[in-house]
Amino acid sequence: MKSALAIEPVTTPIRGTIQPPGSKSITNRALVCAALADGSSRLAGALASEDTEVMIAALRALGIDIQVDPEARAVEVQGCAGMIPATSADLYVANSGTTIRFLTALVALGHGTFRLDGKPRMRERPIGDLIDGLAQLGAGAHYEDHEHCPPVVIEADGLRGGNVRMRGDVSSQYLSGLLMALPYAATDARLEIEGPLVSRPYVAMTMAVMRQFGAEVEEERAGTFRVSAAARYRGQPFAIEPDASAASYFWAAAAITQGTVTVTGLSRESLQGDVRFCECLSRMGCLVDYGSDQITVTGGPLRGIATDMSEISDTVQTLAAVALFAKGPTTITGVGHIRHKETDRIGDLANELRRLGATVEELADGLRIVPGELRPARIQTYDDHRMAMSLAVVGLQSPGISIEDPDCTAKTYPDFFADLDRLCGRGSTD
Repeated sequence: MKSALAIEPVTTPIRGTIQPPGSKSITNRALVCAALADGSSRLAGALASEDTEVMIAALRALGIDIQVDPEARAVEVQGCAGMIPATSADLYVANSGTTIRFLTALVALGHGTFRLDGKPRMRERPIGDLIDGLAQLGAGAHYEDHEHCPPVVIEADGLRGGNVRMRGDVSSQYLSGLLMALPYAATDARLEIEGPLVSRPYVAMTMAVMRQFGAEVEEERAGTFRVSAAARYRGQPFAIEPDASAASYFWAAAAITQGTVTVTGLSRESLQGDVRFCECLSRMGCLVDYGSDQITVTGGPLRGIATDMSEISDTVQTLAAVALFAKGPTTITGVGHIRHKETDRIGDLANELRRLGATVEELADGLRIVPGELRPARIQTYDDHRMAMSLAVVGLQSPGISIEDPDCTAKTYPDFFADLDRLCGRGSTD
């Protein structure tokens, strides 16, 4: 049996200030743009975690020179000016969705054969929409095992540009991966999304990072994106924001303990859409104060809400944890695609909420949570970092909660439990 970490409840409302580590989403996007750029880039505030480490290792395997300065939390990248040095590589991505999807598009710019694979769960996560998009741009690809899932092999000979039609209802990362590669296509490209586009703020984040590195990308009209092949990336200094998804756990801690937590380094104008998690907390009864470089949440009596979380789906589990302490049910919709994440984040989340005492109805695109009397539980995490971090917050207010396999948080936040302890007054918050 895997080890478990007991969560010690707090006896008073949490009050404190914290800055989470750098955004995983921004770090991996900046690594891709810097790797393709002409010249060197210094990424300040870069996240050090499993997801970013596998991205860096894969880029190095492609011949990109990357130096990591752990003390300064910075990464130096010598760009390849769009010319992938390696002509073959076998890339291991663990369970990092951003890494496999971004690099599948990136290696298509090269010339040679590239294989991408990961953990057993990664072999169950779909990638077919991205492969279909690459095929329309002239890239050859095949699946080694199951159709539409890794491992995948890319027979690369550059991307020709032109028009692409693809779905966006499973993951926005397919679109983001293509967008970041397309400044190096032979001609301008236009991508049209058929049907709904999930996690739209992450696409806005991708375009913002691309523009900061010098690319020309725009959404001409809803669901149609154009990338110029004339404006390519230039190496430069780049500052990475703290991770807003990680911040959600600390804001949730304020909500359920009726305390006050300030997260520094983020604002309402953040590149990360997940700061909108605070809007959900506001609707549930919390007070939210937005500063120029910080966001403070003060908890209050909580009420259930109905909310579409399609644009902030990485915070579904966090809101579910808060919902256990609310008066009345909470209904979350618009997130059917999260069944294809690190785990089935609807079905498996429902199992753990029931273990805690809630009544949960699974919906086609979400779930309905009716709070019940909370009870002690050993939470299974399914090798999902967000399951561990979000449901750990429950233990701050409900005794007898333990988190199985707490080390799975290394995927995006290796020091999460230490930081949570410090915020709770069990150490320094410096």
